[in-house]
Amino acid sequence: MRENKGIRTRVLLVAAMALVIASVTLASLLLVRHRLRDQITDDLSKDLVHSVATFQNLQAQRLSALDRENALLADLPSLKALMTTNDSRTIEDGAVEFWKVSGNDLFALGDREGHVVAALTEGSRADVSFRTNLQVLLSNPSIHYLVSGGLLYACSVRPLYFGSESNGTLLGFVISGFAIKRDTVTQISQAADAEASFMSGGTALATTLAPQVLRELTAQHLPLSSGQLAPAMLRLGSQRFLGVLEDLTQASSAPLQLVVLKSFDQAEQSIRRIDKLVLFAGLLALILGTLLMEALSRVVTRPLEDLAAGVRAFGVGDNTHLLPHRGTTEVRELCGSFARMRSEILRANQALLEAERLATIGRMASSVSHDLRHYLAAVYANAEFLASSRLSETERNDILSDIRSAVHGTTELIESMLVFSRTGNAIHRSPELISTLLERAIALVRTHPDAGEVTLIVRCGDPGETAAVVDARQIERAIFNLLLNACQSARAAQSTAEVIATLTVLEQQIVLEVVDNGPGVPAEIRSSLFQPFVSEGKQKGTGLGLTLAHCIAAEHGGEVIMVESRPGETVFRMSIARSTLREPVRAAKDTNERW
Repeated sequence: MRENKGIRTRVLLVAAMALVIASVTLASLLLVRHRLRDQITDDLSKDLVHSVATFQNLQAQRLSALDRENALLADLPSLKALMTTNDSRTIEDGAVEFWKVSGNDLFALGDREGHVVAALTEGSRADVSFRTNLQVLLSNPSIHYLVSGGLLYACSVRPLYFGSESNGTLLGFVISGFAIKRDTVTQISQAADAEASFMSGGTALATTLAPQVLRELTAQHLPLSSGQLAPAMLRLGSQRFLGVLEDLTQASSAPLQLVVLKSFDQAEQSIRRIDKLVLFAGLLALILGTLLMEALSRVVTRPLEDLAAGVRAFGVGDNTHLLPHRGTTEVRELCGSFARMRSEILRANQALLEAERLATIGRMASSVSHDLRHYLAAVYANAEFLASSRLSETERNDILSDIRSAVHGTTELIESMLVFSRTGNAIHRSPELISTLLERAIALVRTHPDAGEVTLIVRCGDPGETAAVVDARQIERAIFNLLLNACQSARAAQSTAEVIATLTVLEQQIVLEVVDNGPGVPAEIRSSLFQPFVSEGKQKGTGLGLTLAHCIAAEHGGEVIMVESRPGETVFRMSIARSTLREPVRAAKDTNERW
């Protein structure tokens, strides 16, 4: 159990360390992941804004170049001459040559009233709807983008004058433009390593997006911020993108947006690699921390366990248990303090034992001296009487009887003291009948002077059931002391002195109850009744009778207790174990017959 406690302590320490490391690792991982994601998002957002700015710069350069080309066309005398004809068919036929000279994807001419007279796109004449959309450009010169027939054009509008622009006559308008196709969007995409798409009314006019991603983008109805280039996170299919939208509607003939997307997958892969790195570092720290804590816990807890073992050993009386001399400074100081305390306790106990021994000797000498002097005085006085020659034979016999009683009393006193001193030594057990030992004790008590005029009543069942394995001499002495104590108490009764001894056989014990009708045990000695040399109200006696009975019963697995004490009735109960050694009753009878 002690080893389990030590192991449990180390396990708790290691578990606490592992929990701390795991918590710190998890917190660090979450913090790093959050900071990294914010940093990557911020970097991607800047890249997207830069991409839009790059597109705007490229478009501005191309529109500027287109304006210059258109200005050169507008200054051609042949074109001015064509516009002066004011014939729609002539102008439409002549526009083909000028379109070829310009090399643009779109070429159109408008009259001075702002009506489109000729419109050519990629070698073919434009239809009516296309001409209608071109009419918007003539009515609003700030528009640079034309959306028509699922195509997107960047356009430039230039007026034609006969003469100078300030003093000349307006002849019409020249419209030139180039188609914005995938190659144009690819230039934007390559400039910032992003995907781009021109969208109008949920339709992609030019894009670098994969068809699946484009369908997802269209299905989301462009939930992006516009106007302030605020990036937003989108999930398109199985991929995540950071996107920004540039609204070009004010510069277009129809609603138009430029969507620039940057994949978040590479960033996620970088985050996952960093997560793995942090987790690996945390796992390594956990393993190293666990090993370190295990070593430290052994250094700290092992001396504490040894010290606890020393404390427990000292508690059960082992004063030689070695205390640990290794460990931390605090543990060594604690061990030193306990060693000094143990030495002080041993010295104090030794001094207390010496004082108790001296006090016991003093109490014994005080108790015994009176009785010894009484017996010796009786022997001395009667011996002087025997020296007289005038004594009759009857008087001499009486004197010899008194001397014999005094000698017996002295012998009994010394025997009680010897039995008390030998209590706790080896017991010589043998199968005995407790009823027989009770009869012998009663016979001895009847011959004692203190039992005179006392009625002794014995109640016992079947003697054969009272067999037990005991030390016969000690049990007989204990019964004798109980009966003699009861007789001495009963002689003080105002009525006829009476003592009743009842022997009861139980399954595991044999119980003897001794009841007397004396005045009872004084209240002042009840708590110390079974301590040696305790006696009250008796003119003679050492105070060892009940003490011996109690010690002998305890050595035989029982006890002596005072059940009740009041004037007229005092009950003492002695119990002894029948022992696990069960001999036949016949063997017990044969042993008792030899007494």
